[in-house]
Amino acid sequence: MTTPVFEEFDPASDCDCPGCVHWRRVLPHSTSSPAGRHPAAHRAVLLAAAASTALVSGHAAPAVAASHAPARPGVPAGDEPETPQGGKAPLHGPGGLPAKPAAPVRTPSTTRADIITRAKQWVAAKVPYSVTGYWSDGYRQDCSGFVSMAWNLPGNEWTGSLGQYGVRIAKDDLQPGDILLFHNPADPEKGSHVVIFGGWTDYTHTYYVAYEATRPHARRQSTPYAYWSHSDRYVAYRYKGLAAGTAGAPPDTTKPDSVKPGEPAATPFPGSAYFGPGANNKYVTQLGRLLVERGAGRYYTSGPGPRWSDADRRATRAFQQAQGWRGADADGLPGPRTWALLVTGQGRDVTAGAAGPASHGVSGYPGRAMFRPGAHNTYVTELGKQLVKKGFGTYYTTGPGPRWGEADRRGVEAFQRAQGWRGGAADGYPGPETWRRLFA
Repeated sequence: MTTPVFEEFDPASDCDCPGCVHWRRVLPHSTSSPAGRHPAAHRAVLLAAAASTALVSGHAAPAVAASHAPARPGVPAGDEPETPQGGKAPLHGPGGLPAKPAAPVRTPSTTRADIITRAKQWVAAKVPYSVTGYWSDGYRQDCSGFVSMAWNLPGNEWTGSLGQYGVRIAKDDLQPGDILLFHNPADPEKGSHVVIFGGWTDYTHTYYVAYEATRPHARRQSTPYAYWSHSDRYVAYRYKGLAAGTAGAPPDTTKPDSVKPGEPAATPFPGSAYFGPGANNKYVTQLGRLLVERGAGRYYTSGPGPRWSDADRRATRAFQQAQGWRGADADGLPGPRTWALLVTGQGRDVTAGAAGPASHGVSGYPGRAMFRPGAHNTYVTELGKQLVKKGFGTYYTTGPGPRWGEADRRGVEAFQRAQGWRGGAADGYPGPETWRRLFA
C-alpha cells in the first residue's frame, strides 16, 4: 500500500482533549495560542463569546463538551500511548535534512546484545517522542524509528515496512532483540505500534520487558503480552541480520572472553543481555549448573535458579579467575568465551584454593548445591569414597561415582544418624558439619 502521510505535532503537547486535538489539526505547528494559553481554553473563550452573542439575540446555543476521554478499562493511565508515526525516510543529519538518499533494502549484521545496547542508549537519554524530529544518530524519534535504530537499519522504516527485515516467530521463540509489531493497514495511525522484546519477567510468560519509543520519551517497562491494547494483533519478528552462530556480541579473539576460531559451542551463547542484575531466564539456571559442575558450587546456598544473583556473579568470576583472567576479564559476567569453555567442558575447573575462602568456614566443603538430585560433579565422587572409607558404603552396588544418587543419600543419612542426629538433621544431604566430621 502507499505509505500514508501522517499528522505532525509537537510531542511536548500531548494533551488529547477535543480542543487540543482540533487545534493540532488546524495549526499543526502551533502548540499554544498566541497569548500562551492552553489552546483548548483559547477556543473555549471564542465559543463562550459566540454563545453569549447567541443568547443576546434570543437564540439558544448548544453546550460545548471539552472533557478528556475516559481511560480504557484495565489499562493503566499512560500505558497505551498514541503512536502516530512518520513514513519511510533516510537517515537525517544535524540540519534536519536527509544525510543521504534512501538505500536499497539490506539487513546489516548485528547481534542481540548490540540491539539491546542501542535501545538502552535511547532509554537512558530519554529521547523525546516525535514523528517529525530526528535524533543525533539520524533516526526518527517515533516507535518505528526506534526499532530502525536498534536494528541498525540503513534508513527509517515504519510499521508497514519493518516486517520485511525480519522473519515471523512464535511467542515461545521470543528472545531479547526480537520485536512485537502491530500494523493496522486500514488506518496506520490507529493502534499501529512496535516494541523491542527485552526478555520475560517471569516463568509464566505473561509479562515481558518492552523497550519502546512512546510519549513522552523512550522507555523500558514491564508490559503484558503482547501489549496493553490490540494484544491479539501483534506479530513477533526476528531480525534477519543476526550474526550467524551467535546471538550475542561478535567474538573478539584478542580478548580472553571471546570464542576462538574453530572452537565448538554445544549451546550457542545467548547474549550478554541474558545475564546480570534483573535477569531471570533459563540461561541463568544453565550457567549456574555448569559452574557447579566445574567446582564453583560453594557459592550457592540454594539453586542455581533462573534469577540472577550475587552467587552467580561470584561463581562466574571464580571460574574466570581459574582461567588466569584478571581485571575486567574476570568481572563475573559471562561472555562468549566463558560460555564456550563451560558448555564444552574445556578450561580449568575452580579449585578450593583459587576460589576464595572455604564455604561456611569448613575447608573443602563446596556447598549444598553440589549434592542434590541431578548433580554430577567430582565432589559427589569424593564424598562417596569417604563414606566407603568410614564404613558407610554398604548402599553402593557400583561406584561411588560423580552422579548424585539414592545410594549417596542413604550413606550420608546413615553417617548422620551415627552422629546421634535425627529428623531434619539426618536428611541424607551433607551440610558443613556433616562434611567436617566425615573428612576429619
